[in-house]
Amino acid sequence: MDEVIVGLDIGTSKTCAVIGFLSENGQMEIAGVGISPSKGLKNGVIVNIESTIESIAKAMEDAELMAGAEVTSAYVGISNEQIQGENSRGVVAVSNRNKTISHAEIKRVIEAAQAIVIPAERQIIHVLSREFQVDSQKGVKDPVGMSGVRLEAEVHIVTASSTALINLGKAVAGAGLDCLDVVFSPIASAEAVLSRDEKELGVALVDIGGGTTDILVYTDGGASYSAVLPVGGSHVTGDISIGLRTPIDSAEVIKKKFACSLIELVDATETIEVPGVGGRAPKRIFRNELAAIVEPRMAEIMELVDRELLKSGRKNMIAAGIVLSGGGAMIDGCAELAEKIFNLPVRVGIPKDVMGLKDKVASPVYANAVGLLKYGLRNYRARSSRPKKKGLGITGSIKRFVENYF
Repeated sequence: MDEVIVGLDIGTSKTCAVIGFLSENGQMEIAGVGISPSKGLKNGVIVNIESTIESIAKAMEDAELMAGAEVTSAYVGISNEQIQGENSRGVVAVSNRNKTISHAEIKRVIEAAQAIVIPAERQIIHVLSREFQVDSQKGVKDPVGMSGVRLEAEVHIVTASSTALINLGKAVAGAGLDCLDVVFSPIASAEAVLSRDEKELGVALVDIGGGTTDILVYTDGGASYSAVLPVGGSHVTGDISIGLRTPIDSAEVIKKKFACSLIELVDATETIEVPGVGGRAPKRIFRNELAAIVEPRMAEIMELVDRELLKSGRKNMIAAGIVLSGGGAMIDGCAELAEKIFNLPVRVGIPKDVMGLKDKVASPVYANAVGLLKYGLRNYRARSSRPKKKGLGITGSIKRFVENYF
């Protein structure tokens, strides 16, 4: 039977589940997709566990129905403003007699690099190796088999709030799933939308979600900077709701159908219908009036990202430019506005190199969920070498999640 891998993207505005089958030839085929509104999160942080469980259960139910399979575990994405990234460096001596670097030395040097001081309420969720140095030779990507007496590693460490991780684990377990791993959302999205050439040349992934905007910078093939900004598409929806005096649900529909990030791209004669509040009659407005509300907020988000890239000192190192993903990237004119502000090439990232229902996920909205599948595919062999456990139930799932991270 083909191995089943599940990606679960629990966002501020939507919860998305994607089920993929790993066939015998090693190809990932997407077999099921489920999406439901998120009601229990604010800026990526769970504020109502019961509502979050309902959203997860609904998305999983739809995905399972489409795939014709029941699943018990998932790779889960996480993104909130409490997530932080920093770079670190580790150094070890090559201890074996013939001075040949093995996987044991790689493990030791990465452990040395992650020996940093972090607050008690935070936990490390990722240690991403950037490059190695063998004696005086820099820029080594894979030192296994090389000879040397000193091994150094540069890594990028991502930490998250312990409370946020525990609550996420409880919500996933409450929906009847085991959490195989928690993945920082832009790391997953990068798996789906970035090419190896872009990572080598230098690229910034900007994931515009509902409550947060995530930034992940790759230079020389490795992650070198990450940040989370507490602004996203839900702020655009709020502006539309207030500016047009329409309910928030109607504002979300208007944003998806008619919003544009640049007034100059809108036909000045085009009109749209805006539902009224409290039984009032709907009204018609020019679409450029909507664009006049959306453009300032989208420009603000892009300017905050630009400021973050300048602060990181890496803006002049991303020759491949900017790749946009997430629901915010679907707003018309988003890439054009970004090019104006960043003065760099910009494209919208679409999940690639997948089979099965690839047309269903051909949208930046699914970048994170599809990326989680690819992340799971990359870790499958290591996972499958361990003895499989029977269903742990809600209590057991939470216990295993806590054991993995604490």
